[in-house]
Amino acid sequence: MSTRPRLTRSVPYWLLIAGSLASSAGGAYLLLDRLGGMDARLTDGTATSNDVYVGQIWAVLGAILIGAGLVGLALALTVGALRSLAPAPAVDLVEPPAFDEDDAPAAQPADSTDEYGYEPELGYEPNEAADAERETAPVTR
Repeated sequence: MSTRPRLTRSVPYWLLIAGSLASSAGGAYLLLDRLGGMDARLTDGTATSNDVYVGQIWAVLGAILIGAGLVGLALALTVGALRSLAPAPAVDLVEPPAFDEDDAPAAQPADSTDEYGYEPELGYEPNEAADAERETAPVTR
């Protein structure tokens, strides 16, 4: 049995992949939306300074998000490759402790308990009169 979990069961690994894909997809949407809108308005001649100057910053942010997502995916690929190259850890075999017959506790004989299963040193002494009274007493609820 392996002492380390498999990479496919690693939550941080999958969070890295999911976050990288989300960053790339969000950046691509932002970049294409802002550049497409800015291109359409500049071609029509209806572009304002807000469309031109602020749209460029949003497009740059989209490009940065795409780059960060690609770096994250490259990192996930690198982690997967390094994980496959890592040797499996050596398993230490632990031997059970030695058992001597002389060290074993002495087994109690079967007749050391009374008919009710109590050991005599617990101080229980059977009382037939009380037992008979309990059996014949009516149950009230």
